[in-house]
Amino acid sequence: MNMITFMIALSLALSIALTTLNFWLAQMTPDSEKLSPYECGFDPLGSARLPFSIRFFLVAILFLLFDLEIALLLPLPWATQLQAPTTTLAWTSILILLLTLGLVYEWIQGGLEWAE
Repeated sequence: MNMITFMIALSLALSIALTTLNFWLAQMTPDSEKLSPYECGFDPLGSARLPFSIRFFLVAILFLLFDLEIALLLPLPWATQLQAPTTTLAWTSILILLLTLGLVYEWIQGGLEWAE
């Protein structure tokens, strides 16, 4: 028996043994304390299944957009050492200007406000 077959058989046997042991030793009676929702030591104020506000997702998308912008601008110091750095700087300026205009538009529209 080669080493790979032995390791696969050993890991399979160990997985089956631990899963069986878990089902055998686990406590099957649910406790009311374990089934109750937990909110930092306080009683729950409402249902935990309420949907998030759409504003949360808008701010998250804005964060991802600007995080991506940082990732795109990281190689800029090395790009200025190319044959034509003016082209690189022009495209970078256009990207930053476009994102800044988008942020200003979002700010004016009130998309960054958490409460109305």
